[in-house]
Amino acid sequence: MSRWDGIEAFVAVVRLGTFSRAAASLKVSSSHVSRQVSQLEQQLGTPLLYRTTRQIRLTDGGAIYFEHCRALLDGFREAEDALNALQTQPQGRLALSCATTFGERFIAPLVNDFHCRYPQLDVHLHFTNRTVELIDEGFDVAIRMGVLKDSSLLARRLCDRREYVVGSPAYFQRMPAPHSLSELAHHNCLVGSRDSWLFQVDGRRREIKVSGNWRGNSGPALLDAARKGLGLAQLPDYYADEALARGDLVSVLDRYQFTDTAVWAVYPRHRQLSSKIRLLVDFLAQRLSE
Repeated sequence: MSRWDGIEAFVAVVRLGTFSRAAASLKVSSSHVSRQVSQLEQQLGTPLLYRTTRQIRLTDGGAIYFEHCRALLDGFREAEDALNALQTQPQGRLALSCATTFGERFIAPLVNDFHCRYPQLDVHLHFTNRTVELIDEGFDVAIRMGVLKDSSLLARRLCDRREYVVGSPAYFQRMPAPHSLSELAHHNCLVGSRDSWLFQVDGRRREIKVSGNWRGNSGPALLDAARKGLGLAQLPDYYADEALARGDLVSVLDRYQFTDTAVWAVYPRHRQLSSKIRLLVDFLAQRLSE
C-alpha cells in the first residue's frame, strides 16, 4: 500500500468523523478505508485513532500527524488548482487602482490592451492619488510608485522609476544651481503631495523637508510651475523626461538621486493567486519594462 493512500484515508476519516463517510467521499468501501488506516498505523508504529462503537477520536500522536497531513493534502490540491488556473481563461470582475496621471498615460492603455486579449473580463479602472485599501474597497490590484511601505500585501516590481530635482533655465538665471542638499534651504521649493524630498547620501536614504510659496497636489500643475520658473521641483521621470530633453528644465543634485524606487503592482496575499491577477501583472511587467 502507498503511504499516501493511507494518509488520504486517515485525513478523510478525521475530517468526516466516520469510516463510512470517508469511504463515500473516496468512493471505496468502509472496510477498505479501515484497512488503509490500520496499515498506515503499522507503518508508523503508533496508533492514530481510538476506535469505539460510537465514535472515533485522535490519539495525541494522531492529532499531530493529522495537522501535518492535512497541510500536505491541501498543498497538493492547491497545486492542482493553480495548474488548472493556468489552463483556463481569466474571467469575472477585475478592479484596478492607480495614481491619476500615471494611470491615464501608461496603465490604462495597457489594461485596455489586456482587455482586448481577454474580453470576458469585467474591467473596472479607478484613478486616484490616495492610497486605497485593497481588500476593504474591493480592488484586485493597485499600481503604486516610489518606495513601498511595509504591509501584508504582495508586491511585484514592474519597472524602475527615477526622480529629478529640476528647475527652469529662467529660474537658474535668478538663483545659483544647488550643489549640496543643504543649499535647498535657500531655494523656493515647489511642494507637491509630500513636503519632503527623497535622496540618497552615502548609500543611505535621506528625506529633506522643503518649503516654498507654491503647493499643489497635481503632478502636471507642479511640472507647469517648474517650467515657468517659479522654483525647484522634485518630479518623477514620466513627468520630467520630455521637458529635460527639450531643455525646458535642467536637472540638479543628480549625485544624490535616490535609486531604490520603482513602479509596483500590489495585491492581497491569497493562498492561491487567481489567473486574472497573475496574467495582468505579468502583462504589465513585460510591457512597462519595454
